Amino acid sequence: MRFQRLKSIDIFRGLCMAWMVLNHLINWWLKSDYSWLYSITIMIIDPIGASGFLFISGVSVTLSYRKRLSKIEESDGLNYRIVRNSYFFRAFFIFIIAIIYNIPVPIVFNDPTMIWIWFVLLTAAISLFIAWPLLKTLKYVRIVFAVGIITLHLFLFSTLLPHQGESNFFGLLFHILYNGIAQDPILIFFPFFLIGTVIGDIIHESINVRNSQNLKKVLIYLLIIGLFLIISGIILNYPTFLRRKSLSWIIYSIGIDIVILSILLLIERTSLMATKKSYKLIFYYSYYSLSIYLAHNVLYFLFLNQLDLVSIWFAAVGAFFSIGLVFRVIYKKWEQKASLKAQISILSLKISMRIEEILRSKK
Repeated sequence: MRFQRLKSIDIFRGLCMAWMVLNHLINWWLKSDYSWLYSITIMIIDPIGASGFLFISGVSVTLSYRKRLSKIEESDGLNYRIVRNSYFFRAFFIFIIAIIYNIPVPIVFNDPTMIWIWFVLLTAAISLFIAWPLLKTLKYVRIVFAVGIITLHLFLFSTLLPHQGESNFFGLLFHILYNGIAQDPILIFFPFFLIGTVIGDIIHESINVRNSQNLKKVLIYLLIIGLFLIISGIILNYPTFLRRKSLSWIIYSIGIDIVILSILLLIERTSLMATKKSYKLIFYYSYYSLSIYLAHNVLYFLFLNQLDLVSIWFAAVGAFFSIGLVFRVIYKKWEQKASLKAQISILSLKISMRIEEILRSKK
């Protein structure tokens, strides 16, 4: 069966990556006197940052996984073992990149243990590893598992926090699970990825029906669920529901992610908006998401702690368009050859197929 690429997923992922880049630039370039602006901006927009990126990664991974499983029946050269191995190779390569990305932190702080810090790349890699066995479970099992992880986080964090920095078992456990608590620790952010896999399966099943009205109906239900989660998160801890990583923030953010994706899919499927050209700049942030995430760090020193409340917006918006235009040129010239994400997928599949050839030759 032929699966049409959903532009809404590219738009959502692109928005998440664009915000993560702008988030970093604002944090780096804004004068310390205006740090309150950064805090407010983070609270309002952060649901489509790392949490949104992991959520849409879960959606995308599930759709890709289901697509490859369907191809097994149509292809003599593809089997379940290749699909599984390519998945794990992809997770492994992202893990290696994440560790390399973390290397400057222990160098700056002169602490080798800081190599294990939960930046979003490490969280994404570990999420991929953990999610594999869960992809074969029913959707409600994954939802229950996600709720269980959130509950476990609430218990463990309050228990382990007093032991932060200690040289004992509890201190080690805190370091493994929460080092870089201001970043994206696995127990807080993996549920976003897991809920994303559930949404991915719902979308896949709805598209499989080949009934556009069925998909629209499902999206409306998802929209209602998302709105319910948003309202629940607000009520649970008003007015501090935007406090990052709190239970109310997690519920609220999952709701925001579901609502945004549902709206984008409704717009795409009902042709209310011509997405062919209008989302192109955001598309580059999606297509080259890994490349952009790694490359944007070279901008760290450009205006380090130099910009005020006005100039920061001109600089940030200018950087957003400049990065998009640079990768537009790259896309026109090299397309997927310059996409680290695409090359990892291709390499993972090639290695898996080569291993399969070796195994078959030995039989």
